[in-house]
Amino acid sequence: MTGGRYRDRVAVVTGASRGIGAAIAATLARQGAKVYCVYRSADTRFSALKDGLGEFGGNLFPVRIDLTEPNQIDEFFKQEDFCRGRLDILVNCAGGSADALLLRASAKRVREALALNLESAISCSRSALPYMLRARYGRIVNIGSVVASMGNAGQSLYCAAKAGLEGFTRSLAREVGSRGITINCVSPGFIETDMTAAMSEAQRGEVLKATAVGRLGSVEDVAWAVQFLCDEASSYVTGAVLHVNGGMYM
Repeated sequence: MTGGRYRDRVAVVTGASRGIGAAIAATLARQGAKVYCVYRSADTRFSALKDGLGEFGGNLFPVRIDLTEPNQIDEFFKQEDFCRGRLDILVNCAGGSADALLLRASAKRVREALALNLESAISCSRSALPYMLRARYGRIVNIGSVVASMGNAGQSLYCAAKAGLEGFTRSLAREVGSRGITINCVSPGFIETDMTAAMSEAQRGEVLKATAVGRLGSVEDVAWAVQFLCDEASSYVTGAVLHVNGGMYM
């Protein structure tokens, strides 16, 4: 997985300090891309990610902003020295499960769930597109979730946001496809992360029974799917939702 296929490419990955986002950032960096890693907290995790990449750690650059604040997103993308006017890849990975029964969810919690899981991706894409439109080239990959297709009790807010992300992906793909920009969505199933580590043995057993391959996915499984959608080999793929769920949903 090391090499230079993305040498001279510039990427932004949100939610990049841990889990799936960190794996995506690492994969792109190993391929030579200059990767801006957007996160809200956990400086120590970013440092560990950078150190773990060895010689490729120099391809990672931290960006600490709150993605629920559109003004902070705009300010970051409008920096005069940002990417020297270039941005090739945007991966919208930031998100949170926002578990809550709807009847017990406050209006504030509803707003926060939609802001982080849907609106942040829309704002980042809106800010990234001027760079891509000028270059007539770009790759935007949104990270969704299997529950957008399946539904899941206690996750109505999260499911709604991720389903909205799929619709956003398809619509934006139609808007900018003629300018050499592809917009796709990767929809992971249950992946070994901090989030799934909190599941009970009973919950984990139920997930494994429902998954055709009989295991949880790895963050690398998702990162490799994202890499494919960022490659030249996928230039005729846009508006797609790529399910990476081990056969949990077909």
